[in-house]
Amino acid sequence: MKLSLRETEIIIHIANGFSDKEIAIKLNISSRTIQTYVVRICLKLHARNRVHAVTKLFLKNLIF
Repeated sequence: MKLSLRETEIIIHIANGFSDKEIAIKLNISSRTIQTYVVRICLKLHARNRVHAVTKLFLKNLIF
C-alpha cells in the first residue's frame, strides 16, 4: 500500500531521528496525531515498529 504525502513526510522525519514531539512541533499537529500516523504507516508497510518501517523503506530505496 502506498503512503500518503503526510505519512511520507513523517517517516522521513523519523528516519532523520526526530521524536514524535519534535515532528509534531514542526508540522503544527499533536504528538498523539503523530503516533496515529506511525501506527498507520506500520500497518501499511507490515512493519513491527517505526525502526522496521524506516528500514523497509531504506532497503527499497524509497528514502535515504
